[in-house]
Amino acid sequence: MENLKITTYQGYLFWENPDKNLQNIGLRLSGLRTNTDLIVLPEMFNTGFTMNAAELAEPMQGKTMQWMESTAKKYECVVTGSLIITEDGKYYNRLIWMQPDGNFEYYDKRHLFALGKEHNTYTAGKKKLLVKLKGWTICPMICYDLRFPVWARNVNDTYDLLLVVANWPERRSLHWRTLIPARAVENQAYVIGVNRVGHDGNEVYHSGDSTCIDPNGKVIYYKRDEEDVYTFTISADELIKTRRALPFLRDADAFHLDD
Repeated sequence: MENLKITTYQGYLFWENPDKNLQNIGLRLSGLRTNTDLIVLPEMFNTGFTMNAAELAEPMQGKTMQWMESTAKKYECVVTGSLIITEDGKYYNRLIWMQPDGNFEYYDKRHLFALGKEHNTYTAGKKKLLVKLKGWTICPMICYDLRFPVWARNVNDTYDLLLVVANWPERRSLHWRTLIPARAVENQAYVIGVNRVGHDGNEVYHSGDSTCIDPNGKVIYYKRDEEDVYTFTISADELIKTRRALPFLRDADAFHLDD
């Protein structure tokens, strides 16, 4: 297990405009001055959080997937974030884990945001995704999933890093800033939350508040209100040391969450 270098993009998303978003993200990433292992983009990074799936959904071989593949290859790292995918007549808020060799895995958002009518448009996922990177086990989730600790529970040290991509509004930013450290401490894992900034097409403001919290609740990175591409390193030694010194997960309740 090695230290992991992660680049987060807290970006302004142009409403329902995939071409402009992909162009803007590409421009922002072009300023990278260091190698990285993982680039993390927000939820629905090419459109913003929209229910207009009929117009904006792409197939798994679509242009955004092609963009992710070329970007991962260009920077020789994994690229992840969610977008609207259509498959078998259904729509999904799907996170893609794109590797530089073009292979990928995906996670469909399990908890759909009923307050925003997301459940009327999209189909919920049923399975977690666990991926490996430089010896780390990473569990990616999407926005509203953060509110449900049972789904995120780190049973038997299953993962080392919980990754949450989001379009989380400023009006509930206190919840975001509270829940991310809670997930880190209770699961003895790093937690990274990557959000967007600016107003969306419904005039909902997003303050970003993208962050990285270590297993002891310490803030590694935090940014509010501005577009930001930032690279930081998370420590394998710190994770191992924390779990050895404070083996709280051994005392956790064992359970299985049925589909």
